[in-house]
Amino acid sequence: MKTQTKILPPELLLEEYRKLLQEEGVKELPLTITGNSMSPFLIHDRDTVYLSRLTRPARRGDMLLYRRDNGAYILHRVYAVTPDAYTMVGDAQTELEHGIRPDQIIAIVTRVTRKEQELRPGAFWWDFFATAWLRLLPMRRPIHRLYTAVKPPKG
Repeated sequence: MKTQTKILPPELLLEEYRKLLQEEGVKELPLTITGNSMSPFLIHDRDTVYLSRLTRPARRGDMLLYRRDNGAYILHRVYAVTPDAYTMVGDAQTELEHGIRPDQIIAIVTRVTRKEQELRPGAFWWDFFATAWLRLLPMRRPIHRLYTAVKPPKG
C-alpha cells in the first residue's frame, strides 16, 4: 500500500484540527511549527507541538493555538489572564497582544518534540520558557542581541 502525503494550506488544516479536537475520542493532534514567533523554544520546521482541547482555565505560561479576528491562526504563550480575555506573546516577541477571547482559543499545547526530544510540563526547558522567559520580557531585545553576537557561525 502506497502512502500519500497531502499538503494543505495552514488555514484549512487548522480549521480541520479545530473540528477534530471537538470530537469525542480525539485526544491530541501533532502540528509542525511554522514561523519564528516561538523561538528560541520552538524552531520553524524542526519542532512539533501536540494540541489538545482546552479542558481547564488557561494559565500564565500555557501555549495556546487561537484564531485572531482577521482569521490568522497563532500559537503563542499566555502572558496574563483576566476574567474575559487573555494577553498573549510569542517567545521571540516583545509586544503583547491583548484581548484574546476564550471563544478564539482552539487548543492547548500539551507536549512538544524539540530537537527530537519529547518535553512536557515539568521539563527544565518547558518550565523555563513558561516562567522565567515570560518574566524576562523587558530584557528580550538585549538578550537576543547578546546571543546573536556570541553565537558561533553555522557551518
